Amino acid sequence: MTSTDHRIAAGVTIGALQIGAPLDAVDNRILLCHALGLTRVGLITQSERALTADEAARLSALVARRLRGEPIAYIVGQREFFGLPFEVTPAVLIPRPDTELLVELALERLPPSGRVLDMGTGSGVIAVALAHTRRDARVTALDVSDEALAVAARNAAANGARVRLLRSDWYAALAAPAAAARDAAAGREIFDLIVSNPPYIASGDRHLSEGDLRFEPAGALTDHADGLSALRTIVAGAARHLVPHGWLLMEHGYDQAAAVRDLLSSQGYVNVQSWRDLAGIERVTGAQAH
Repeated sequence: MTSTDHRIAAGVTIGALQIGAPLDAVDNRILLCHALGLTRVGLITQSERALTADEAARLSALVARRLRGEPIAYIVGQREFFGLPFEVTPAVLIPRPDTELLVELALERLPPSGRVLDMGTGSGVIAVALAHTRRDARVTALDVSDEALAVAARNAAANGARVRLLRSDWYAALAAPAAAARDAAAGREIFDLIVSNPPYIASGDRHLSEGDLRFEPAGALTDHADGLSALRTIVAGAARHLVPHGWLLMEHGYDQAAAVRDLLSSQGYVNVQSWRDLAGIERVTGAQAH
């Protein structure tokens, strides 16, 4: 590998590529494993193996993408979440460990054979994690993006999770004739639990032009407004689709917990509270329908 363009020459050993690489050590290891089809153990046991010309070219291309800032998850097409492997593409957000808190809280509140709705499912990580962990649950996930729903469908199939996927602009599809668990008199589908990790970054936030966020779909990150519009829509419509005392749980920004609690209280929800992630940040807020 040269110091200027980082092209990797045929004949270099796997061991040499793990010393003085231009990437973070973790990123470098992930790309080596991906490009060469090796496990982490293989990097050690085959450290003296020399790369072929094709392998060197393939690895050079991956390193160049990472040096341009492209997220590792998009380069390798996968990210782990809740102990499961998930396909990720530029059509969906990259799953973050912080979101596992939302899944844990949902599992604690999901009754036997419970009905759960995941709003704005993206790659499907929340819905699939719930359905995989609770085989008895009836999980519905919706998204307005056909591309995202296709990724979610593949992730559900790959992880053996039963998830019903709907194309919907928030609650719109839940009043359709094909809706399953229906309150016939009121013409609505109801659930024991609603969860969502919606777009919550305010328009113009500097983070949108930094790091991995530069490459992720803007519509899944920001509401193009004050960061609370999607959360307002979810809060305003959830009670109509929840059983009495059913839970609504939402992930939000690091500084939005108080505003989301106010939204819930103003709409008549009870037992309003927030939960902190591993970094101590109030990351999820929820409440029960009255």
